[in-house]
Amino acid sequence: MMKSQFINQEKLNQFTNTIANKVQNGFVIVERNDKMPFTVLVKEGKKVNHAFNFLICCATLGMWSLPWLYLSQVSAKSKKILVAIDEDGYIFEENCYMG
Repeated sequence: MMKSQFINQEKLNQFTNTIANKVQNGFVIVERNDKMPFTVLVKEGKKVNHAFNFLICCATLGMWSLPWLYLSQVSAKSKKILVAIDEDGYIFEENCYMG
C-alpha cells in the first residue's frame, strides 16, 4: 500500500529553487509536471574547436591530448536530468540517458 503524503510549501519552494539554480547554470526545461511533481531539464554540450585543440596538442608535444579527449567525450555531450520530489517528500536529481 502506497502512503500518500501531501507535499508542504517548504519542500515545493526548495524544488522550485533547485530548478531555478539549474536554469541559471544553463539547463533548459523540456518537461514539467506540477501534479507529480517532476521536471526534466537539458543542457546542451559545449562545442569543441578541434583545430585549436590540435594546435595546442602539437605545441605541448602531445600533453594536451588528455584534456582534449576529456573535452571531446565529456563536455561536448548534452546532459539531461530529472529533478523530482519523491513520495517521502525528498527532492532528488537523477541523470537521464539520452536516446
